[in-house]
Amino acid sequence: MPSPASSRLAYIDWMRGLACVVMFQTHCYDAWLGGTARKGTFFMWSQVGGTLPAPLFLFLAGISLALVTNKLQQKGLDPSQIGRTAVRRGAEILALGFLFRLQEFVIAWGWAPWSDLLRVDVLNIIGVSIMLLGGTCWVVLVLTDRFQGSASSARVALAATAVGATMAISLLTPLLWTSWRLRWLPWPLESYLDGVHNFGQPQATLFPIFPWAGFAFAGFAVGFLLFSEWARQSQATIFLAAGVSGFGMIYAARWFDARRIQLYAVYDYWHTSPQFFLLRVGLLLITLCAAYVWCRWGAGQWGFSPLIQLGRTSLLVYWVHLELVYGRFAILPKRVLDIRTASVGLLTIFLAMLLLSWLRTRLKGSGTQAWAWFRAPAKAG
Repeated sequence: MPSPASSRLAYIDWMRGLACVVMFQTHCYDAWLGGTARKGTFFMWSQVGGTLPAPLFLFLAGISLALVTNKLQQKGLDPSQIGRTAVRRGAEILALGFLFRLQEFVIAWGWAPWSDLLRVDVLNIIGVSIMLLGGTCWVVLVLTDRFQGSASSARVALAATAVGATMAISLLTPLLWTSWRLRWLPWPLESYLDGVHNFGQPQATLFPIFPWAGFAFAGFAVGFLLFSEWARQSQATIFLAAGVSGFGMIYAARWFDARRIQLYAVYDYWHTSPQFFLLRVGLLLITLCAAYVWCRWGAGQWGFSPLIQLGRTSLLVYWVHLELVYGRFAILPKRVLDIRTASVGLLTIFLAMLLLSWLRTRLKGSGTQAWAWFRAPAKAG
């Protein structure tokens, strides 16, 4: 049986790997199914499943940042250092997002519009969310120090602030997409708030701060709970409570959605409603509980785990698979296939990305080791 420490890291990788697999199927069926196959329930449910990967990636980014922040606090770093570390990490991911858009633009040279360079995609919102979390850390920790709060009170303040930010983002999203839109902003900036891009209306296929950053703040709050001293002594209880809370959130979301009272002039359940946001947070908590149980007491770490392997290199497989599914180097023709052929393509993508991930982890650091071995005889002489 794996140790608590190893399972704590394993369930995060396992969840990232799960997000990768669900992402693969969503993109493959969206890119390749055509004709009547796009009109059936199979395609519909494959795309409904696609509402989970992005929240999972953002939620786990928040949890991971909470772990890093907790470790930096224990090392005695001051608030500005902790905040800068998080902001710098977020800026690096945002830069990768711009680099990815540039790569896609160059590959599609001649028919891709220049505005594609400024699309707010998943990497962009992960980077921006981490930067926002870094700024939040700096402000909250400075205020806690000013009032001479303890390290534990600082963590409680950070978690409470993250919960408040999550609720605020969820509740403001319907307004910022409709009646409160900041139309006076240049569209590249407004797009980071509501996903408008250059189309004049918010786009459901993009990833603006409202509502997507809310999942990162939710993960940040959950992370401080998971990595607290009390939680480390009662892990099973904490994860069980997370799962139960998830079911409660799903029930509450459905209950609120069934009420006749509408708080917003424009109600869009699938894209901006707080109810659907709450339901997805509930699903994330249930997945968190299930992943921990599977990795701690189930078969999650019996030998080789494809999901854990993919989770360790999620950025790489995200980057490569998009070009093989949607890009100029797509392995199958777009929007003309039946379910069976597209499923074979999906299996091919899964195995190829698993192999790529395995090679990445196997070869990581090999260049440095080879250089050290090459130089060793000279040092010995």
